[in-house]
Amino acid sequence: MFSKQQTIGEKVNYVLLLIILLLITLACLAPIWHMVAVSLSDNSAVSAGQVSFIPVGFTLTPYEYILNDQRFFQAFGVSLQRVLLGGAINFIMTVLAAYPLSKETSEFPARNKLMWIFIFTMMFNGGLIPWYMTIKMTGVMDSIWALVLPGAVPVFNVVLLMNFFRAIPKEVGEAAKMDGAGVFTTMWKVFIPMSLPAIATVTLFSIVHHWNAFFDGMILINNPAGQPLQTYIRSLVVLPALADMTSGNLEDILKLSEKTFNAAKIVVTMLPIIVVYPFLQRYFVTGITLGSVKE
Repeated sequence: MFSKQQTIGEKVNYVLLLIILLLITLACLAPIWHMVAVSLSDNSAVSAGQVSFIPVGFTLTPYEYILNDQRFFQAFGVSLQRVLLGGAINFIMTVLAAYPLSKETSEFPARNKLMWIFIFTMMFNGGLIPWYMTIKMTGVMDSIWALVLPGAVPVFNVVLLMNFFRAIPKEVGEAAKMDGAGVFTTMWKVFIPMSLPAIATVTLFSIVHHWNAFFDGMILINNPAGQPLQTYIRSLVVLPALADMTSGNLEDILKLSEKTFNAAKIVVTMLPIIVVYPFLQRYFVTGITLGSVKE
């Protein structure tokens, strides 16, 4: 771990840095681990404040109550469809918008005007009612398109990717042009492969947004079977209508509390993001453009 050339001060600094990073990691993981422990604990133990990081009175009742409902799997399928479709649309629109905006005005004269239009949409919006009326008039209500089309062009992601494209040396594009590559060929075979870290970042932003969104599902989807997972989870309450409860359901409900049930919902909804993140994380620290231009 240490080399002979390192001084004692450098070794001490290295150890202190490791300790600080370890403490930061534990501080980030502690709330998640606490939620897992609460979701696996007995109602009475949670209500008494006896649960910290180890489950007390181990039980799977909150998870059983969520997973035994068929609507959970319907909503999970809708959210999965939304993430795949919405993420693909966001990727295509972000790249197609960011690439021309990264050019100079000599290459793309309308760049500044379009850039101001994009920035304006970040600063101002028409409000909830015009947003709803616009979507309703397009005829996509109660469909998956109502969840993915309104946010097809995430302006913040466009700005991030545009700045990354602008950081790529101009000589790279000029070399591709001299080799006979057209605009789309240069974008697809040169700029996109060199921009994988930025693309992975904005793609993760889109995935997290689509997975966590619940408000538009409440407003735009009237059919319960078409609501995404977050909207469905939000509609669950600790004490549902007793008229719809069987004796088995009532027995399970009595074992639940708002804290354990909410903790189980948090754990269930964050698992897919935790699974996807490791596959994209490696791109965050990759400097692909390093050494791309040789003198």
